[in-house]
Amino acid sequence: MKISSIRDMRSDELGDKLASLQKQLFSLRAQAVTEKIENVNAAKNIRRDIARIRTILRENELKSR
Repeated sequence: MKISSIRDMRSDELGDKLASLQKQLFSLRAQAVTEKIENVNAAKNIRRDIARIRTILRENELKSR
């Protein structure tokens, strides 16, 4: 996910996307424990997307002050 597409989202959309990514990361971690996963970089990519979204949410929070 690119940072420009994240910046175009509204706060409620970002919250929904963040929750979705956190669920995906949880299921991916569970899958990694129980079976072999195909894409070993998927968890890293999801963690980075979560960090990007949290960064934008924090920037928006600081702008509104």
